[in-house]
Amino acid sequence: MMIVIAVITQNRKENKERPTDLKSNVTTTIPLRNNGEMISYGRELIVHTSLYLGPKGSVAQISNGMNCQNCHLDAGTKPYANNFSVFFFSYPKLSNRSGRVEQASERINECFERSLNGIALKEDSKEMKAILAYLEWVAKDLVKSSKLKAPSVEKLPYLDYAADPIKGKIVYIAKCKSCHENNSTIPPLWGSGSYNDGAGMYRLRNFSGFVKNNMPLGASYQNTQLTDEEAWNVAAYVNSQPRPHKDQYGDYKVLSTKPIDFPFGLYQDEFNEKQHKYGPFKPIEKKKKSNFMIALSPF
Repeated sequence: MMIVIAVITQNRKENKERPTDLKSNVTTTIPLRNNGEMISYGRELIVHTSLYLGPKGSVAQISNGMNCQNCHLDAGTKPYANNFSVFFFSYPKLSNRSGRVEQASERINECFERSLNGIALKEDSKEMKAILAYLEWVAKDLVKSSKLKAPSVEKLPYLDYAADPIKGKIVYIAKCKSCHENNSTIPPLWGSGSYNDGAGMYRLRNFSGFVKNNMPLGASYQNTQLTDEEAWNVAAYVNSQPRPHKDQYGDYKVLSTKPIDFPFGLYQDEFNEKQHKYGPFKPIEKKKKSNFMIALSPF
């Protein structure tokens, strides 16, 4: 389970232009020659991360038992499900979180340390090279299979009020609990075996967009089952539950680059951590835009 990677915001008016079929079975066309063996191994590591790198991993024991595919559905090929269509060719690039230019391998290791609540892969390891080979290959294949780049996670419109964990619990019990608490193949949403609070899924706008287009089981961006409000609320409920903590003191040292739903201060504004976690986000966004305009002003 790697966390949210390259995010493309889609407005509601663009819904009719969404990709109709990104052929999530493109991985069946992995070449037999050239780099095919490494690509296939990279896909295996995405799909069965725990088998190779989990608590009882056959290669190393460096992650919490989840799989990258738990959040990057269909091995990272499903639209609006943290897909990899724009990841590989986006790097190297400046990371607002670390404040420096990062290589793709560094970003992958951030996922191991946050979403998988583990430790980094060695950058010269066969496993890192295989994951990179798969990400490069699948990006080429996905881009060719659609007239649009597949969005990673849809950014839902902000609510006019704070997301409500109590209402979210009602949604969770009705539509999520039967799978997430009664099926060992479904990832835990909180607790010691889940992502830590440094993961991208811990930010409500990432989680709510993922839930809206993929949950409950059987939902898709073409056939959603939750309203925007339900998606926001269930995201708030899940992220109100206990999970491992990661020291994020070094994240977003330049405060102006900090996402408004990043729930750990310091901030450039007067809003507290609770509002930065649950909202309402519109006043925070308005203040951030105001600060930006002031920074641009020559007077």
